This record gives sequence, structure tokens and C-alpha cells, in this order.
Amino acid sequence: MRSLIRRTVPDAAPRDPAPSRLGYRYQRLMLTPGFRSMVRTGVPILLIMVIAGSWYAKPENRAALSATIEETRQSFQHRPQFMVQTMKVSGGDLTAMTEVAALLPDKFPVSSFDLDLEKIRADIEALDPIKSASVRVGQGGALNVELTPRVPVALWRDGATLRLIDADGVPSGQMTARAERFDLPLIAGDGAEENIDEALNLFAGAGPLIDRVRGLVRMGERRWDMVLDRDQRILLPGDDPVSALDRVIALNDAQDMLSRDVAVVDMRNAVRPTLRMNEEAADALRRVNTTTMENGAGN
Repeated sequence: MRSLIRRTVPDAAPRDPAPSRLGYRYQRLMLTPGFRSMVRTGVPILLIMVIAGSWYAKPENRAALSATIEETRQSFQHRPQFMVQTMKVSGGDLTAMTEVAALLPDKFPVSSFDLDLEKIRADIEALDPIKSASVRVGQGGALNVELTPRVPVALWRDGATLRLIDADGVPSGQMTARAERFDLPLIAGDGAEENIDEALNLFAGAGPLIDRVRGLVRMGERRWDMVLDRDQRILLPGDDPVSALDRVIALNDAQDMLSRDVAVVDMRNAVRPTLRMNEEAADALRRVNTTTMENGAGN
């Protein structure tokens, strides 16, 4: 029998369990939260962006995407709950509401997304008769417009035009004749509308003369003339005209001067009021003075 001979193999070198340098660095980086998040999230996102970018770079793809987005938008905006079916205007007179209606859509239904409510409100408030407006889409698909009209407090004769003005001096419409609004006081002259508060105080302070007052005229944009019937005028100062008017009323109560042949009561000099007679009275006075002087010379 052959004898078995066992060959001895030298022992292999033991395997080093330590990672390689590259593996060690990778493991260290994976222990960093930021790097780990970038690998798990950033890399997929980057790949998606590259794929999407290459797809979007083709014109036909961009056109198809735009068409899809527009179709989706139109479909959403024209849902029944977003459609405006009617409109309702309230708070103004017939003329004002007619002007407002001309600024609103004339075809219904219309999507509320197609309505610029802020622009509609601004356009309405730009109208002379309207002080403020509220524009909103209410229940039932109704466009509700609530108006706050300007309340005229006086008529302003601006050249040949008669304008209605409110307490802020803002024009709110036009009149063709004074007879249309005899209930409102009349003012005239450049800058009259800018001093409407003072004018209203003068009308309020006219007291027993109010039935004779025909209006106020702004002179030189600095003071007022009060015009009475019988072509009489009261020339008021620029400073504290109400007090000057009170003095005229007191003098008239004491001496009844405005029932005489007085054309002008000049109160511009508060220390020395001046009266000016009308032409007929002045001529008569001159004739009397001339006759007196001739009689005196004859004697």
C-alpha cells in the first residue's frame, strides 16, 4: 500500500479587517447627516431635474405642457361655483346707477376670476357723483355694487358751468340752470370750491338776510363778496368774514341801512366800514348838493 503523504501548506497571512482608505472616507461621510441627506435626497432630485430638463427642452413638449396647464386653469375657473350670473347696483340715483352699469360686464355669466374687482371699484369711484363704492361677488353668483353717492351742499358757478359740489368741495355733477336746485346756495369765483366750509358758515350766519342772499363770489381767491337782491353787495374781509357779517347784520337791525339806497357795504377795513350808494341815489344827492350850493351863492 501506498502511504499517504500529507503536504504541509504554509499558513496564509491573516485578513486585515480594517477598511480601505476610500472605504473609510465613505463611511465617515455617511456618518455626516448633511452628506447622507444629499445622497438619499439630493441625488434623486438631481436626476429628476436632469430628466425633466431634457424633456422640457423640446418645443413640442413645452407647448403641450402649456396647453394642458391652460386647459386645467380654464376648467377650474369656469366651475359653476365661480361663475357670476347677474349684477345688482344699489345706493345711487338712476343717473349714477346708469353710469356705473356702463363700467360693469355686459355679458353674463362670467368667471369671477376674470373680474378685477379692485379696478372696477376704482373706476366707479372716479365718477363725479360717487364718493365710495363696495364691489364684491355675493351668494348666488351675483355681482353686488353698493354706492355711497356724494351729497351736494352747494352750486358752484365755474365760468359758464353750474356744478354740484359736496362738503369736501368735490364736484358731483352738473346743472343746466340755477332753477333746478334753488334749495342749494350758490357760490362763484376761482377757488370758491376750495373754501366751501367758510362759504357754508357764511350762509349759516346770514340770519335775517338769508332770504335776500343770492350767492357768494370768491374775489381774488382770498375773500368773499355776499351778493344780495337789489344789486347790493357786502364786501367781506379775508380774515374772519363771519364776524364782519355779524357786524353788518347788527348795523342793519339798528339802522335798517340795507333797505335804503345802499349799493355796497365795504367791511374790508374792520375799523372803518364804508357805505356806497347806488348810482341813482348818488346822482340825486349830487343834484341836491348842487342846488344847495347855488342857492347859497345867490344869497
